[in-house]
Amino acid sequence: MSRLDLPDRCFHGLIPAMIATCSKDGVPNVTYLSQVFRIDERHVALSCQFFNKTKQNVLEVPFATVELLDPVTLDAFRLALRYDHSETSGPLFEQMDLRIEAIASQTGMKGVFKLIAADVYELLGCERRADFLTPAPAESVVVEEPAPGPRSELKSLQLISQRTCRAPSLESLLTATLSTLDEALGFTYSMVLLPDEAGKRLFTVASRGYGEEGVGAELEMGEGLIGTAALQQKVLCISGMEAELRYGRAIRSSAQHGGVRREIRPEIPLPGLPDAQSLLVLPLVANGRLVGVLVAESRERMGFEGWDEAFLEIVANQCAVAFDNALLREGSEEHESEPVPVSRLPSVPEVSARRFRFYRNDDCVFVGDDYLIRNVPGRILWKILRSYRDSGRTDFSNRELRLDPWLGLPPVRDNLESRLVLLRKRLEQKVPELRLVPTSRGHFRLETSCQLTLEETEGSA
Repeated sequence: MSRLDLPDRCFHGLIPAMIATCSKDGVPNVTYLSQVFRIDERHVALSCQFFNKTKQNVLEVPFATVELLDPVTLDAFRLALRYDHSETSGPLFEQMDLRIEAIASQTGMKGVFKLIAADVYELLGCERRADFLTPAPAESVVVEEPAPGPRSELKSLQLISQRTCRAPSLESLLTATLSTLDEALGFTYSMVLLPDEAGKRLFTVASRGYGEEGVGAELEMGEGLIGTAALQQKVLCISGMEAELRYGRAIRSSAQHGGVRREIRPEIPLPGLPDAQSLLVLPLVANGRLVGVLVAESRERMGFEGWDEAFLEIVANQCAVAFDNALLREGSEEHESEPVPVSRLPSVPEVSARRFRFYRNDDCVFVGDDYLIRNVPGRILWKILRSYRDSGRTDFSNRELRLDPWLGLPPVRDNLESRLVLLRKRLEQKVPELRLVPTSRGHFRLETSCQLTLEETEGSA
């Protein structure tokens, strides 16, 4: 074959590719590659992370052979390549660098494990290796039937569009987005993270498939797989994540033995599935500004294909505009008097008393001995509970929260609504007998079916 007519999955890195080169003296060298990136039908780019024997060889003799394996069929393909040039900046370099930088950040190797260049090669030939594997007996071959009733891409997009456009509030918009991804596209595990007021951290405000522990997780902007994609505002899709992280950890171990311990950071814990094999991170960008991050996970090694990535990027663009509009609409004072449907929670077992403790040093709230919430949502909850304890007050408005200097909300785009969504969800999970019930646009009521005891301490949790 004179064209690079291979399945996309061959370039996902589930099975590491190998490259063979030769020095000017005729000495061969074979090693594994971190990344093979398909540019077009006649060109590929190989990741160059060290000035090693491979790079030295192609600068002397500009020919190489790369072997790729199809992770599904295990067919082997051999590419005959000719080195053309290296790129150290620009769109191609940035696209390849995102994946490597995200893995490096996740494994604590940021600044150590990095892309030096994207080496571009021209394709001279591509052949399938005959007899690479012994054919399986015919009776042992299992042919998987396609899933019944395949969903139309256009129908799925229509359903997502309908639900996001009709959502009356940010909270219902978040729920509609994740439920539709599950029902229409089969993405069982997904979450939405929003940036905090300073744009330095991301917090999980909605999730589907993770149970009670899916909401409230936080991470630094620019750290780990999700934080790196969010900071750069670029889509990140990783298949066979266990192998990718294992490779990064191997480089980390080698670097530690090589004496660069001071530059190595702790590994970043992943929010979500502890055994995820595939990850798709879609930054939600509106008017050049990050308004959130949509994350989908799968336990399958090839949970997301090229089609999923392209389709979900369209969904992400629509969600970004919808999220931005919802935040602007709910933050507008002129709409605060509009009534909204009040969703009552189901009755819960009565609890006689609840003890809340607030730690002033880190704005952390505990209920009993269990962590509940911290930072701005923690201060909001404490303000509400103190008002209820001191005066019996139960009705509150978003406007008064914005005007309270103790809460420390910025004057523009304070993300108050998203903080209230997070607070409501945490209360539903941890203290169901305490509710913050919307009563009209920009107003809510504290409802409780138990006695509240409040304590404050100067220390940290």
